[in-house]
Amino acid sequence: MLNLPDYGPWLLTHKGDRSCRLLVDRHYSRQTVGSPQFCRPGRNLVLRTATGNAVWVTWSGIRDDGLLAWECTIFRNESTYLSSDMIRIAVAATIDEWGQPPPDGIITYVDQLKVRSSNPGYCFLSAGFHKLGFSKRRKLLLLQFLA
Repeated sequence: MLNLPDYGPWLLTHKGDRSCRLLVDRHYSRQTVGSPQFCRPGRNLVLRTATGNAVWVTWSGIRDDGLLAWECTIFRNESTYLSSDMIRIAVAATIDEWGQPPPDGIITYVDQLKVRSSNPGYCFLSAGFHKLGFSKRRKLLLLQFLA
């Protein structure tokens, strides 16, 4: 019998997971649609739902923004689960797998001009993230979760 961790709707997978790649291909941040590589170089924690209709990636690597943080580089939810619940569970899964986050916690960037929401980042804010500011170059909304 396998001893798999219980992360609610999330299952641990790998950065070559085909169903994740197909979801990522539909995300506004996707740089090369169809590329088998959808994670940054470095350490990646990839989660997906059993049916492949949601994906989350936490990344740890060399940062150029000066933050000591892990980053949610992609979150796409096409499932019936509430996004804020999915984010809470993904953050808990990341901490369970990797331990205590770095001093600046877990962050994500949201392109306010490319999301369909009238309140960009709302699902992250509802999950316990708070606004930290904006990126210098592209003026992306920077959200942070401190454990």
